[in-house]
Amino acid sequence: VYDRASIQTAARDLLNLKNVGRILYAVKANDNVDLLRTLAAEDIGFECVSPGEVEWLEKAIPDLDLGRLLFTPNFAPRQEYEWGLDKGLQVTLDNLYPLQAWPEVFKGQDLFIRLDPGQGRGHHEHVKTAGVHSKFGVPLFEIDELIRLIDAAGANVIGIHAHSGSGVQDPDSWRAVAAILTEAAQRFPNVKTIDLGGGLGIPEKPGDKDFDLAELDQALSEIRDAFPHYELWLEPGRYLVARSGVLLTRVTQVKGKGDMRYIGVGAGMNALIRPALYGAYHEIVNLSKSGEPATDTVTVVGPICETGDRLGSDRLLPSSEENDVILIANTGAYGFVMSSNYNRRAVTTEIVI
Repeated sequence: VYDRASIQTAARDLLNLKNVGRILYAVKANDNVDLLRTLAAEDIGFECVSPGEVEWLEKAIPDLDLGRLLFTPNFAPRQEYEWGLDKGLQVTLDNLYPLQAWPEVFKGQDLFIRLDPGQGRGHHEHVKTAGVHSKFGVPLFEIDELIRLIDAAGANVIGIHAHSGSGVQDPDSWRAVAAILTEAAQRFPNVKTIDLGGGLGIPEKPGDKDFDLAELDQALSEIRDAFPHYELWLEPGRYLVARSGVLLTRVTQVKGKGDMRYIGVGAGMNALIRPALYGAYHEIVNLSKSGEPATDTVTVVGPICETGDRLGSDRLLPSSEENDVILIANTGAYGFVMSSNYNRRAVTTEIVI
């Protein structure tokens, strides 16, 4: 279940950043048509990683301005880059290989280049998207070769891009990345845009603080003051939509096993894979026992035949029973969009209110 108003609020908060010229929504976070239309109506642009995402957007928003879209495939076949350029999309390269193997594809083209700032950030190793152990981006030590290949291909770099990871709570991280990118951008005389990526963290647990957007804006003001000729972009995904969504499911069974107590629910890792994939924390509430004391330490599991099918471990919940309604929070991002029919289980239903 998604709350449209919370998405609108998050979008407007980001659009109020004085030192950011454009906000792009990472479509991979949630491609629900109603949510995409809501974001477009708020003047949010889009970042897509595949032709399928672009085509899905075009169907959802027939009057979509493709100039508000950034196309950022990685390790994609030659045909995807040709497709994007033929369509007039702003295309990002994050590897030397396309320039080495297919230089003719990029002749005369304006490109964004994704650089690897050297250090990944985030709440789990699988969401850190910088450093030599991450597949993304051209490392800084390859910039000389990148420039040679760009010149040989007859291409033109107009934007520098990076994304260090997800769930980052320190606003100063973006200032640090911006400092690296603006220094690198000076090697490319036609660069107009510095895209700092996404990854803005959200409160995950009770008591967590909101991400400090004012502090982020202040940090980026230093970069804008030093480099006023560059426009700064952000491309958040979770920040815009995660808090808008909750997963509702029912208790199917309860089980005691030694000193362990399990609560089984109808939705498992087929509906929400983030806990299994990233070790992600999602707050879990028994709505049917709202107001009752949380006395039981339980592990909440789904119906999938995998030991990793755990939605939450060692959680304090009221005594729960079959058919109780369970709410799992912050599932508006990387929830339904990553769901599957594994074990031939039905996917969940999406509702926007």
